Amino acid sequence: MRKQHLARRLGVTLVLLTPLLTVTGTTPSASGYSVQYCAGIPIVAGIPPWGFHTGAPITGATGSYARGHGDVSLAANTVSGVICQVDRLRHQRDRLIVMTVEPHLVYHSHHAVMWGVPGNIMRFIVRVQSSTDPRCKRGTTGRATLFASYNGVRSDSVQFRFGRGCRDHNHLYHGPQVNNQVPPA
Repeated sequence: MRKQHLARRLGVTLVLLTPLLTVTGTTPSASGYSVQYCAGIPIVAGIPPWGFHTGAPITGATGSYARGHGDVSLAANTVSGVICQVDRLRHQRDRLIVMTVEPHLVYHSHHAVMWGVPGNIMRFIVRVQSSTDPRCKRGTTGRATLFASYNGVRSDSVQFRFGRGCRDHNHLYHGPQVNNQVPPA
């Protein structure tokens, strides 16, 4: 329960800070520097209920990254949490979306296979809580799929799928830079 409160509090903090980031103009992509937009969502170490990061924040003229964490009850099929994703396009402002996790866990399995390797998988619905992308409106829903490989293989992935408006934020993060913690069933 305490972790759920912390996740909500981090989400509210990010929602309040997002307009400030937009107004202060700290988002130019041409400079190619790293901005810690998702600093309010810590990179989770150890084995949390669930958590991920897709690599280091963007340092070049283009790129994308995301991180998130939260609680899950596989027995009750419930999940909670907060996710941040940033896209940097050449000659445009960086686009930040902060998402909350809807409470129903869509799918989970300890016997999944992706990328030719076994692992744990979890799917849930996300809702855009705040956005600096004028086309990606607050309240838009999407789907997140988290895959964490096991047996010493490192082939984790995080995928986001959105409908109209937020379609530019559809991403598949996969590879050795992705660190994903998905609990076993």
